[in-house]
Order: sequence, then structure tokens, then C-alpha cells
Amino acid sequence: MLTASFQQAVHCIRQGGILAYPTEAVWGLGCDPTNEAAIERILQLKDRPWQKGLVVVAASWEQLQPWLLPLQDDEWSLVMATWPGPVSWVLPCHESVSRLLRGEHNALAVRVTAHPLVKALCEQVGPLVSTSANPAGLEPARSLHDVQTYFKDSLDYLLPGELGGRDQPSEIRTLTGQRLR
Repeated sequence: MLTASFQQAVHCIRQGGILAYPTEAVWGLGCDPTNEAAIERILQLKDRPWQKGLVVVAASWEQLQPWLLPLQDDEWSLVMATWPGPVSWVLPCHESVSRLLRGEHNALAVRVTAHPLVKALCEQVGPLVSTSANPAGLEPARSLHDVQTYFKDSLDYLLPGELGGRDQPSEIRTLTGQRLR
């Protein structure tokens, strides 16, 4: 995975940039979830209200633990039965997690990815913001061409790669059994 394009994507994230990359079903926009300016930029590019919150994707559960409060054993089992995979969970998080990430909620949407490129990226740079690459109200980008059409030259880097073969973007679930998407 240490191709020149992959290394450029790692550099982009480490420098506070906005990256477009393939995910399980659609193209995503990502940045360092600890970089408030980069998160604000993604929200502006998408014309997305901060109140909705964003998903943070990781290579492993261990990468997410510093952000989240402990789970009960039954909750842990429920979540781990779907990871790694295309299910994001809204889990209780520490108050210190940026409101730009959690929105109006006291929880954070997180996912441990099974997509090999996204996993490798997270192994190099840590967790990433992962939101669909589209302006609010428009269909998520399903090709690099779609990303370029939506965002022109507003992004810092587009990481080439293949989508993961799913028809629908990742599900978002709560511990109470609610499916938000």
C-alpha cells in the first residue's frame, strides 16, 4: 500500500488537508478528526450543518477507545459482531470530543472499517473523519469523476482506488436498536 499516491494521501492528512477516498460503497471525504479547521472545511464544502455530527472511521477498536466511554458487555458484543464492516455505531463519547464531530449529541458515530485502503490509511494516520463525498442533498459520489464534478479543485488530494462493492453507504445504528441510516 505504500504507493506514491498512498504516501501523498498520508501526507495530506498529516498536513491538515481534506482527502477524497473510496469507501465500502461511495466516495468519502476525510480529514484528521482532531483538526477543527479541517472539519469546518469539510462541513463548508458539503454545506452540512455541524449539528448532525460526522462519522469517525478507524482501523481497529483500539484506535477509537480514547474517544469513547466504556461499553457494557452486551453492548460490546452487539458492536463487535458487526466490525470490521460497514456498520457505524453511535456510541457514548467523552465530553472533550469536538462538537463538530458529535453534533448536538453526547455520542459519536464510529466505524471500524473492513475496506483495505481505508484500513491501511487509518493504520498510518489514525482515525479519520468519514463522510460521503457530496454536497448536502445530492447523491453520494460513486466515482472519482463524481467527486471532481462536485468539488472541482476544492480538495487537497483524491486517493485513487476501488469502492468496496456495497450498494448502500454504511448503516448507522444506536445501542437502543435504532437504525439511523
